[in-house]
Amino acid sequence: MKITPPAKGLMLALVLSANSLICQAAISAVGSPLNTPAMHVTVPSKAVLIDLARAGQRLVAVGERGVVLLSDDDGQSWRQVPVPVSVSLTAVQFVDAQHGWALGHAGVVLATVNGGEQWAVQLSGLAAANIELDNARKDEASALDIEAADLRIQNAERLIADGPDKPFLALHFSDAKRGLIAGAYGMLLETTDGGASWNSRMGKSDNPAGAHLYAIAKQGTHWFIVGEQGYMARSDDDGQSFVQLESPYEGSFFTAQLRDDGALVVAGLKGHAFLSRDAGQSFELMPAPMPVSFSDATRLADGRTLLVNQAGALFFNNSQAGTALQFYGKPLGKPVTSVVQASDGSVVVAGFTGLLRIPQLSTAVAE
Repeated sequence: MKITPPAKGLMLALVLSANSLICQAAISAVGSPLNTPAMHVTVPSKAVLIDLARAGQRLVAVGERGVVLLSDDDGQSWRQVPVPVSVSLTAVQFVDAQHGWALGHAGVVLATVNGGEQWAVQLSGLAAANIELDNARKDEASALDIEAADLRIQNAERLIADGPDKPFLALHFSDAKRGLIAGAYGMLLETTDGGASWNSRMGKSDNPAGAHLYAIAKQGTHWFIVGEQGYMARSDDDGQSFVQLESPYEGSFFTAQLRDDGALVVAGLKGHAFLSRDAGQSFELMPAPMPVSFSDATRLADGRTLLVNQAGALFFNNSQAGTALQFYGKPLGKPVTSVVQASDGSVVVAGFTGLLRIPQLSTAVAE
């Protein structure tokens, strides 16, 4: 089965293909990516990077072959830290200056309790598949649809037979205890103890086709998940179950971000972006001047939502702008996978060619 380009766009599509082959061939062998430390990079700021996060005043970047970088000067310089695995890391989040998680290929979930200085493995793909199989068997006893319950068990057994080659692609922790992680083929797991244990939410998720899940957002007790081929789902019970929403678009969504007024912005393939002011009941098109896929979005300190696309173009939106996207300057001329605002107000983007710091959005050029 083919994984369509996920939340971090074309770059992740290439990494997905390469790492799937690696994981299938060597996941249990000595020297495999799951028990080989991250590769050393000679110039950290030029590494292939996929996602960014803030950890208090610190910036954290993750990427190919387990690379994790830290910056304590708002992105002006970076240093690499040790990581126990060498699979590519696709997403990272911190809930405060100390507690964070990173996840990626081979179903890996890493955790840190000291601001990213050290990382420990909490979960791998085979364990995640076994959790889903165990939950599926327990749920079968009370299932109303026996055929669907049997199919779920068969799919879980197939995940185990495939080995830990399915990547996690998105995460959202609401605090240091509670979080959801999602990924390829509808993988969806929850923790309520900071990752010490996990439960599968696949049986409570309305995702019959097993769509790949690329982004998660939370608004109060509402959780939103978006993914491939226009997949959208919402939870009205604080993440316990998800119901599929009617999608305004058949293409994939790679990012989901809550605006300053609580409205939901979703964006993805070929420059398609939509705004929902009613928790996903309806969507309005946000016309974009470029038919280039959006890769990420973040909310700035001034309340504006900043979207970036794979051409390195930046777009602003806020509640006063309605559905309008304000195109900012000229594109950076390089693929962008992630964007984050530093504590000094500068913006840092990551991608194929490494990291770029934009000191002032009025210039949008490299230093």
